[in-house]
Amino acid sequence: MEKSSTTIGSETYLRIKRDIIFGDLAPGSKLKLNGLKARYETSMSTLRETLNRLASEGFVNAMEQRGFFVVPVSAEDLAEIADLRILLECSALAASIKHGDADWEGNLVAAHHKLRRVENLLLAGDFSNKEEWKRLDREFHLALIKACANTNLLALHGVLYDKYLRYQMLVLTYRGAVAVAEHQEIFDAAINRDPKAASAALRDHINNGLVHTLEAMSDWRIKAATG
Repeated sequence: MEKSSTTIGSETYLRIKRDIIFGDLAPGSKLKLNGLKARYETSMSTLRETLNRLASEGFVNAMEQRGFFVVPVSAEDLAEIADLRILLECSALAASIKHGDADWEGNLVAAHHKLRRVENLLLAGDFSNKEEWKRLDREFHLALIKACANTNLLALHGVLYDKYLRYQMLVLTYRGAVAVAEHQEIFDAAINRDPKAASAALRDHINNGLVHTLEAMSDWRIKAATG
């Protein structure tokens, strides 16, 4: 059975976005249509539509007469993304704690349990599945805010989180037991229905991750310049 153009377009979008987030398409690199056509086995029209969609989300730059480029990275951009994450997630977390029902609690418990399992592997030195780790980390943060009753906020948060994730994957480092403890603190406060404590813990978690990633970016730039 042949795939519909809509299905092909969705798959192409997800594959290119994934490759941008995980660094397979490097920051600042030119997205040459002929190469992408062969790589993703799709049509030129689908590629253009996909790249324009990614441009509207801030992952691709569409430059007149020059073509498409992966959006470059910068410390300033990462700091802005982190600030927006704090603004959106803390508000959504407080709303979720207020409106969340037993299903929300159950999903949050499951998301935290799955994340903790992979974190235990990381603490033991097993970094064999970094993509699974970040997927479960994303699912935990989404589970925290899922009951906020604001679909527009959730959609915006999804794009923002993927932008933040791109920086983390660029300079993949692990904060170890400190990050695990932060996740536990956020989880405990959310389950105990304490929006003030949960928001404070989440804010600290994002800010600590920002500082750690900025330091790693500095080292990454030095290596890239001397490599």
